[in-house]
Amino acid sequence: MEIAKHIAFVEQEGKLFADAARRAGLDARVPSCPGWDVRDLVRHLGMIHLWAAGHIAFPHEEPDYESEAEELADFAKYWPDLGTFWVDDEELIDWYAKTNANLVEALTSASPDVESWTFLPAPSPLAMWARRQAHEIAIHRFDAEEADSAPTAFDPLLADDGIDELLAGFAPRGSSFEVDTTSAMLVRATDTGSVWHTTISPDGIATSRVAGPADVVLTGTASDLYLAVWNRADDSAITIEGDKDVLQTWHENYRIRWS
Repeated sequence: MEIAKHIAFVEQEGKLFADAARRAGLDARVPSCPGWDVRDLVRHLGMIHLWAAGHIAFPHEEPDYESEAEELADFAKYWPDLGTFWVDDEELIDWYAKTNANLVEALTSASPDVESWTFLPAPSPLAMWARRQAHEIAIHRFDAEEADSAPTAFDPLLADDGIDELLAGFAPRGSSFEVDTTSAMLVRATDTGSVWHTTISPDGIATSRVAGPADVVLTGTASDLYLAVWNRADDSAITIEGDKDVLQTWHENYRIRWS
């Protein structure tokens, strides 16, 4: 996907997220993020936007913060009007919208060859940050909508790209996985035609875009598969053929957490 398209999704999904948060209300619980309410979700995503924008607008090495307070102070240094933690509840969603607009501006105005710290494979740092933020928002947009009991589908292009980011980008980063045997999972999107062949072993996870023998095959729309591999759905919307325990192992063991 082109960088400009990712940036367009950052803006589009950000507006959908803010709308969902307003409908749900800040006190609503977020089923897909145990222990969180919508207030926590809005704060988290706004902070992530400032963090990402900082790496693009003010390139620097991987930060080594000793405390959250130190990290928040860095945000305030970059954007004093946004680095206020925390604004009153009445202003919180508007504050989030401003962090999203600030991120869009940082991504849009950045040089295509900007050098910055990254943590996922990508053609360039700008491409990585634009892609990562598009999917950070999209998944949390679903979380906010679920808190309002009204989740909606994803654009197939965005969902397809998000499956790829997770299975081919995030998942292979780990050097080990908590399983005793090796198994394979094939993910097939019916609306985009994409396939991912993911091998899960004690030594880690590897993903290929070429179909191959698999212990379990997941088939469905890109949107439904996106939620399934991100552990955001009950799998009722997808077809599962083969050993369902492999998928259950994925659900129980694969998580992306930010401290």
